[in-house]
Amino acid sequence: MATERQREAARRNVKKAQAGARDKQTISHLTAETRSALGREGAKAAARKRGDSSGTGTGAGALTVTELRREPPASTSVAARRWARRN
Repeated sequence: MATERQREAARRNVKKAQAGARDKQTISHLTAETRSALGREGAKAAARKRGDSSGTGTGAGALTVTELRREPPASTSVAARRWARRN
């Protein structure tokens, strides 16, 4: 178990990291795909905190396989080639 002094230091470190991220605007420099993934992870965590069953990714809000296959990826990356092979 951490001491009170360690907990205070941890809180200070978190606040400093948050301030640095705000200054650098780290999230805005990420790719759209990464930002979306972070948002989904945050939504899942919030759902878990609320106790929703939809936070597991298998509930009513989850995408079906046909919805995922509807549009191919925009680039000619490895993911795009794999998508083309599957469809």
